[in-house]
Amino acid sequence: MTGKNQTVISEFLLLVLPIQLEQQDLIYVLFLVMYVTTVLGNLVLIILIRLDSHLHTPMYLLLSNLSFSDLCFSSVTMPTFLHNMQRQVPSIPYAACLTQLYFFLLFGDLESFLLVAMAYDRYVAICFPLHYTSIMSPRLCLSLVGLCWVLTTFHAMLHTLLMARVRFCGNNVIPHLFCDLSALLKLACSDTRVNELLIFITGGLLLVMPFLLIILSYARIVSSILKLPSARGIHKAFSTCGSHVSVVSLFYGTIIGVYLCPSNDNSIAKETVMFVMYMVVTPMLNPFIYSLRNRDMKGALGRVFFKKKIPFSV
Repeated sequence: MTGKNQTVISEFLLLVLPIQLEQQDLIYVLFLVMYVTTVLGNLVLIILIRLDSHLHTPMYLLLSNLSFSDLCFSSVTMPTFLHNMQRQVPSIPYAACLTQLYFFLLFGDLESFLLVAMAYDRYVAICFPLHYTSIMSPRLCLSLVGLCWVLTTFHAMLHTLLMARVRFCGNNVIPHLFCDLSALLKLACSDTRVNELLIFITGGLLLVMPFLLIILSYARIVSSILKLPSARGIHKAFSTCGSHVSVVSLFYGTIIGVYLCPSNDNSIAKETVMFVMYMVVTPMLNPFIYSLRNRDMKGALGRVFFKKKIPFSV
């Protein structure tokens, strides 16, 4: 062997779903419908926020970025997964695998950071309602969104570039339905200590810290809500945060179930559940959670799609 980091294999083999042949078409249609629903649901949300001037607020700017992140996050893996379901040997080229890894990290981290920004927005709205407009100014809101993109882009690029230096020369079967970072490192035949150290450090900073910041924000929010004099005010304040709490619970609940809960056999069934919940169900449900429980979104839907005159502001 030479000292250079060269990848010998040209493609990776992915896991296949443990389903019978006669069920394959049904499962394929089910996943296709879920993916199309995810794309359409998030696109409608983005279009509504863009076209309706009533939704040109910090909260909905953050929500439109979250919908874009969900749409892209699901699109990172689902097209390849659906294509591989129609093939006898589900494979992915080396370059495509690294590309998938980059965008998986980018949009996965982006959603986590956007949820933190949205928690801060709700914190300001409830704890400092009279100063909300001055605190959550358009400049601050755009700065928060820009910071989310910069941090996640840097993190995803760092992991991808380090992975590109790793040599693969033996087993090329990834024990996942997509190119997962930890699964790729297990196949490496070169030193991966730097990669593993970076995962440990950034995992704490980019996953644990956002979660703790969200918990801290809602601890302050609950403390402020309980000081309200009327039951109506308490109900209104809780309903303001209801959609965001649901999305946060779904997002972090799935992560905890997938990555932190121990598994006895690390079976294909667990990988399938992980894929379905993390990459399909969560991005699909988010637009419905924000739309069905939100009067502003229902009103925008009527104004944009059922009236000729659309209020619009540049």
